[in-house]
Amino acid sequence: MRGKTVLITGSTGGIGKETARGLAALGARVILVGRDPVRARRAADELGAGGGQVEALAADMTRLGEMAALAARVAERCDRLDVLINNVGANPPRRTLTEDGVETTFAAHVLAPFTLTRLLLPLLVGRVVNITGGIPGGPIDLDNLQAERRYLGWTFAQYNHTKTMQMAMSLRFAEEVGGTGVTVNVAYPGHGHTPMNQSLKAAGFPYLYRPIVPLLGLVAPRFFADLGKPARSSIHLASSAEVEGVSGAYFSMKCRRTAWPESALNRRNQDTIWALCENLTREVIGRL
Repeated sequence: MRGKTVLITGSTGGIGKETARGLAALGARVILVGRDPVRARRAADELGAGGGQVEALAADMTRLGEMAALAARVAERCDRLDVLINNVGANPPRRTLTEDGVETTFAAHVLAPFTLTRLLLPLLVGRVVNITGGIPGGPIDLDNLQAERRYLGWTFAQYNHTKTMQMAMSLRFAEEVGGTGVTVNVAYPGHGHTPMNQSLKAAGFPYLYRPIVPLLGLVAPRFFADLGKPARSSIHLASSAEVEGVSGAYFSMKCRRTAWPESALNRRNQDTIWALCENLTREVIGRL
């Protein structure tokens, strides 16, 4: 990875930070992106202390204007971007809207990777890695993309719903950039005892799972504390020669290519999500 530049969103903590650590150790120049500039600077200092080339930029990835400003700052610093890892996540316990009027989990998991990738396409010469998570793969409800009808149910969670939508959007994106030299793939990290997961209370879980939340709180620190493990799939997709030229693929937590869920493959789902993203971002990026 020496001589290559990598930008990672949501990388001041959790899996994103461990992904940054791993890629910096491989010799990449890594640009961290986090909402809190102080925390971003501290993370960059920590990861760079071992000799890695790590920088920090601050942006709220749920705000379209801040993503546009971020892309402009990246263009000032870089003449090319070899890898973009869209890792940022959000999981509020109830439905909330961003300042742009977009449902927050949809903004973080679907609209942010769509928007930032399109804004950075003039710089991108290599790989885009989108990070799914939770329990993706369920049905996509086209009448509930922004949790207009429900945010949580007995087994339904908008978090998982938007992570599945991200997969459908990624497949369509891979098709859109086919033949340009840019590849788009999705990595599933598995579970980790991340700061976001630690802060999630029982009220943020589907109703059926809430009774076992106290047990998860006891088990997770013991079995999921090593965040280097869930970072492996994103590091693999960002750096491995094995996936050079591979696009439109889904990789498991074991870094193996695996089957897409049917809901992500569904063309109507892909087109509807893509059209919504285009509509929401028209004023910021227009159409390619």
